[in-house]
Amino acid sequence: MKILQLGKFYPIRGGVEKVMLDLTTGLSAAGVSCDMLCATTEEAGVFPVGDRGRVIAVKAWGKVAATMIAPAMIGWLRAHRNEYDLIHIHHPDPMAALALRLSGFKGPVVMHWHSDIVSQKFFLWLYKPLQNWVIRRASRIVGTTPVYVRESPHLQNAQDKCGYIPIGIEPVSFDAEKAREIRARYPERHLLLSVGRLVPYKGYSCLLDAMRLLSEDYHLVIVGTGPLKESLEKQIRDNRLTERVTLAGFVSDEDLPGLFGACDALVLASVMKTEAFAIVQIEAMSAGKPVVSTTIPGSGVAWVNSCGITVPPSDAEALAAGIRRLTETPGALETYGKAAREHFGELFTLDKMIQKTIQLYHENIAL
Repeated sequence: MKILQLGKFYPIRGGVEKVMLDLTTGLSAAGVSCDMLCATTEEAGVFPVGDRGRVIAVKAWGKVAATMIAPAMIGWLRAHRNEYDLIHIHHPDPMAALALRLSGFKGPVVMHWHSDIVSQKFFLWLYKPLQNWVIRRASRIVGTTPVYVRESPHLQNAQDKCGYIPIGIEPVSFDAEKAREIRARYPERHLLLSVGRLVPYKGYSCLLDAMRLLSEDYHLVIVGTGPLKESLEKQIRDNRLTERVTLAGFVSDEDLPGLFGACDALVLASVMKTEAFAIVQIEAMSAGKPVVSTTIPGSGVAWVNSCGITVPPSDAEALAAGIRRLTETPGALETYGKAAREHFGELFTLDKMIQKTIQLYHENIAL
């Protein structure tokens, strides 16, 4: 069979694109021919992925409301639609949905529901008819957790064809010596790590409020860039946290594993359903690190972290208490860390995601 992953951006800068590339790479390694069609404002082209995969990045005119404007996707898909046995479209991506709608493709479609459109209400109003068409067109809709597809208001009339496949990754591998070097920078401190874009739904302001409630025995490293950088820097200064919080900015894929190895725990303080899964949680788990995260209504974050500590969102006191429970209870870091590694192995490996996806394709091509 030959599969097309459809949607999102290139180069890879976000969770959905990473899942698409991991699927393309993993399917190729498993002997399945798989292409990934996406849009770029940088260099267009065709990039090989393993022996049986390709990334096809067509030129976009630009980006509006986090959506690529790329009519070239429509033309490319119309020209190549008969080459594929199944199209796997990733949502939310209005450009991909429009390309599919106008492509004339007659084969089966699998819809991967990564998240609802939460904050852009006007944009959702414009997109909703096309979104509803893709929901009807898809023979199967899969989420990344059972919670999200069950709770999404947009999928209530399609529950009979909804399921889920958890995101899977290769385990984080870190150099022990590098991790020790990082850890030595924070002697006699509980080292907390948080990773993600500096945007409102990540809840960093609440996390900084929680740091005010913790003793000077704690140091927090925040990895990521984004529009809230200046306001977070001001909050850190105003609350006299400059010696206890580090805004590390961008950290390369080569250096990030060392931070996972060095930290005591990952803290995910997200406050909105925009955070549907949080891949960073399973990255930490794969390194044997426990996670403190939030119980966002309708989100799958707490389901992913069912082995760790969860607290209500936007509650600095509860977040601080959860961190203390993990770090100050004798043996808790070791116990939760062991559970995290086991939980990762049971649900979130790349091999499990690939094998479940191949089974999904066979079931839908046979319809």
